[in-house]
Amino acid sequence: MTFRLLVLAAVGLSALGLCGCTNAPGRPRAGKMPVVPSEVSDFGTLYGQNCAGCHGADGKGGAAIALANPVYLAVADEEILRNATASGIPATSMPAFAQSAGGMLTDKQVHAIVSGIRDHWSKPDVFLGADPPPYSSSASGDSARGAQVYTAYCSSCHGANGRGGQKATSIVDGSFLALVSDQELRTIVITGRPELGAPDWRSDIPGKPMSPQDISDVVAWLASQRPKFPGQPFPTTARLMGEIQ
Repeated sequence: MTFRLLVLAAVGLSALGLCGCTNAPGRPRAGKMPVVPSEVSDFGTLYGQNCAGCHGADGKGGAAIALANPVYLAVADEEILRNATASGIPATSMPAFAQSAGGMLTDKQVHAIVSGIRDHWSKPDVFLGADPPPYSSSASGDSARGAQVYTAYCSSCHGANGRGGQKATSIVDGSFLALVSDQELRTIVITGRPELGAPDWRSDIPGKPMSPQDISDVVAWLASQRPKFPGQPFPTTARLMGEIQ
């Protein structure tokens, strides 16, 4: 009898010990298990972790353009957004986010971000009957004519020669132009930067929207201001030798 009691007591203690493991320090509680990063699908979480740092909280803009800009979302279709999110934009500050391009996000997560942006911030009737310029153009602009277009449509805010005015800063700054592609310049001219008070292509001159050719030409002029070697000029060899001596 004594032996049986000892065995039963041992079994009971073992079961109690096993049950006690569920409350061991550091063990996640039910419903609190960590989510595998590749399985996150919530738009708010994905946008906050991957996009908000540049495009701003709620898509309101920051170092990069506002994504909560209905004009932008109407001009740039879903494929454009998906390609930019997945593969990035070469020679700019926009990185690739898809795993297939060296990023951290799955194809489903890229889709969740793009769909969420359009679902939250697009407005189908934003143009109110206006005919928008094409997002991109294969035809080259005329930079000489672009200088005239700039004077007519842009200089009242950005100043003579694009070096800044009372309403807006310089848009020919070498560091800025080095970080944006010609397509990004075109996008800004068409869609504006509403978060900065910059109008879209329809509103620079009331009642006289920019034509597609105007846009191509002013972009060509802006691109012509891009320095070959951005940043501070390198010192000449003669200057370096003088400093060493």
